[in-house]
Amino acid sequence: MWELIIGAVILGTIFLVLLVLFFLYNRLIALKNRIDNAWAQIDVQLQRRADLIPNLVKTVKGYAKHEKSVFENVTKARSAMLRAKTVEGKAKASNMLSETLKSLFAVSEAYPDLKANKNFMMLQEELSGLENKVAYTRTAYNDTVLEFNQTIELIPFNFIASILSYKKRPYFEAEEEKKEVPDVSFE
Repeated sequence: MWELIIGAVILGTIFLVLLVLFFLYNRLIALKNRIDNAWAQIDVQLQRRADLIPNLVKTVKGYAKHEKSVFENVTKARSAMLRAKTVEGKAKASNMLSETLKSLFAVSEAYPDLKANKNFMMLQEELSGLENKVAYTRTAYNDTVLEFNQTIELIPFNFIASILSYKKRPYFEAEEEKKEVPDVSFE
């Protein structure tokens, strides 16, 4: 009789341990997949932005033919973003592209006819919407990375994470100089 009870306790304990291991494993896999999905969402928005830029440049070129360096910089930044493969590379290229687009819009300020052009206004509005979507998807990605990174450091998840060779994932961060508060003077 005691052998039967001891056997049931051992089987119950093994079953409980396996159940916990399955839970831990599945939680880590779910978080990993959420990060991959969040990254794919960023990539889609960045690609949409990159696809919109040639039309924007073409429209501005029609009005501002002598602003060659601005167009070259936008084209280089777009190419760099399309070539980037890692989170860090995409973040850096995306920041570079954002800066060059600011200079492109600054050029447009000097051309009142361009600013009134319906095609340019539509492209500028669409790009602005895409920038908001990129910001939103970056936030969602970073939130998911935070949850994953925290989880793989917690006991007992860290044991399973080390077995699976899971490492901390990088955040999609702005460049250091973009984080500084600009110096504004009204003198």
